[in-house]
Amino acid sequence: MSKSEPSVNVSGPSPIAVELARRPDYPVHAHFVNRWSSRAFDQRTVEDDVLYTVLEAARWAPSSSNGQPWRFIVARTDEERARFATFIRPGNRVWSDHAPVLVLLISYTLNANGEHSRSHAFDAGTAWGTIASQAALLGLNTRAIGGFDHDLARETLRIPEEYDLHAVIALGYRGNISALPESLQEREVPTDRRSLNELVYEGVFQ
Repeated sequence: MSKSEPSVNVSGPSPIAVELARRPDYPVHAHFVNRWSSRAFDQRTVEDDVLYTVLEAARWAPSSSNGQPWRFIVARTDEERARFATFIRPGNRVWSDHAPVLVLLISYTLNANGEHSRSHAFDAGTAWGTIASQAALLGLNTRAIGGFDHDLARETLRIPEEYDLHAVIALGYRGNISALPESLQEREVPTDRRSLNELVYEGVFQ
């Protein structure tokens, strides 16, 4: 199968930067190319209906046997966000403290029979992808944070042992990169992706 010329209409918050950094191998909807995770957040409040539209989209994500293992712990008030700040690593707090919404994504690790689920993390990842996609469609920015103290987060938020902690998702409207430290400003560009030739194996792993 030969490649066809991509016909992507690049638009969004940084159309020039996106176009320079991202050239899909095959034509895909511009939404997938334009979505990228910035560290720059505006402290503007995310309206209730906007936030819950994002979470509603995640509610409809596919999951094994429709188990829907994902759960979302949301921090929006100053008190709630300060609680999250206790377990987010300082290097991430430099920018995540500016995000008006923080969401801890966790998943229930047992299946309907009370046995360990092999798919709970896979399903939770699908929910995260749906959150990122729906947020971008609403003009929001998201960035997932893996750099946090999982044990402290579990203790602080009183999360039972049968749940796994995956990521803190910073969510809000995209801000000006000038609010970031200079070292991070240099990194505020859309990243490219590996070629499909590096990712796809036909028939067997090679």
